[in-house]
Amino acid sequence: MNDKIIPCIWYDLGQAKKAAEFYVSLGLPDSRIDRVVASPADNPSNPEGAELVVEFTLADRRYMGLNGGPIFPQTEAVSFMIMTDDQAETDRLWDAIVGNGGAESACGWCKDRWGVNWQITPRRLMAFYDDPNPARAKAAFEAMMTMHKIDIAALDAAADAASS
Repeated sequence: MNDKIIPCIWYDLGQAKKAAEFYVSLGLPDSRIDRVVASPADNPSNPEGAELVVEFTLADRRYMGLNGGPIFPQTEAVSFMIMTDDQAETDRLWDAIVGNGGAESACGWCKDRWGVNWQITPRRLMAFYDDPNPARAKAAFEAMMTMHKIDIAALDAAADAASS
């Protein structure tokens, strides 16, 4: 585990631990809540003793959730990509995030109920970028552009049709 850079995700007051608990429940390997830290003094968002940060690990990568308040909402400018191995994993993660108060977006992107943006991305989709046949890569990309949740079989069908 590399601890040199740790992404910090800003949440509205009291939401960081709830979000971390949800992320850990997604079933990604090596995921856990590492610690909850109380504010050592009053600050603009929290009184002394209130939950300030939650440190958690997802897939062996550390994160910090900050209960910073409503001042800075989430934006699509930052997202977290989860590389999936098959359609079942893609469906499970997509359904967990969208089905628990989240929202669908385009091209494999979705937003959780806290406004954090995720990309549920099958490794198969990324493999098309290395396909030696540019027509297959283009067809898979164009198919992906019409999707919300990525459908691996539809990507393969589009690529196969372009190469015949």
